[in-house]
Amino acid sequence: MRTFGLIGYPLTHSFSKKYFTEKFQAEGLFNHTYENFPIETIQELEEVFQNNPTLAGLNITIPYKQQVLSFLDEQTAVVQETGACNCIKIINGKKIGYNTDVIGFGKSLDKKLAPSHKKALVLGTGGAAKAVHYALKERGIELLQVSRHPNQAGVIPYEKVDAALLAEFTLIINTTPVGMYPHVEEAPSIPYEALNSAHYLFDLIYNPEKTLFLQKGEAMGALIENGAAMLKIQADASWDIWNA
Repeated sequence: MRTFGLIGYPLTHSFSKKYFTEKFQAEGLFNHTYENFPIETIQELEEVFQNNPTLAGLNITIPYKQQVLSFLDEQTAVVQETGACNCIKIINGKKIGYNTDVIGFGKSLDKKLAPSHKKALVLGTGGAAKAVHYALKERGIELLQVSRHPNQAGVIPYEKVDAALLAEFTLIINTTPVGMYPHVEEAPSIPYEALNSAHYLFDLIYNPEKTLFLQKGEAMGALIENGAAMLKIQADASWDIWNA
């Protein structure tokens, strides 16, 4: 048996288990299984390893993409630079960390990215934001972070996001969980009335399919994209890594 799984907390609406279980069934991989491991603290990860000797790979989601680094034996250059890991390959007990969010976000972003989208506002500063930064840097896109707790250089509070700033930063990426099910009535606090058809709003959230953030952008004529395609691309990239 080859066991794969997802760690995070909570995992009430996990895409990964359904996706991989259906994949294994469709491909006749009956000696493969994918499990959810909802752990309340990162320290519980050691028990996951100990209790699942057939574990060959893990995906990592909120809130452990940064905390998991201390459990790795090796890190790819992307993980080292982003400081975030969402995929672990296990070979003879050795745990190697990867970041497939960079691949998933980049390829998904490119679908609607225009030459005019030269500057990006990145909402949030968590582990998912690190992958976004890396992909934007690859594309030569300047970025500015926005946070409710701006305590570092290059990060501004939401209060400073005004019409003048949005006229300059036409790509807006939500990396926060604001608006995720079941809190579908919430949206990041930006002046949506300042948006227009020049803007591109990308939300890493995929449940609901169209967050209030995306709805408000679309109402003003902006291009929108959710995290569904990103999720599938990063899942397939994880599968490729586990089988390489």
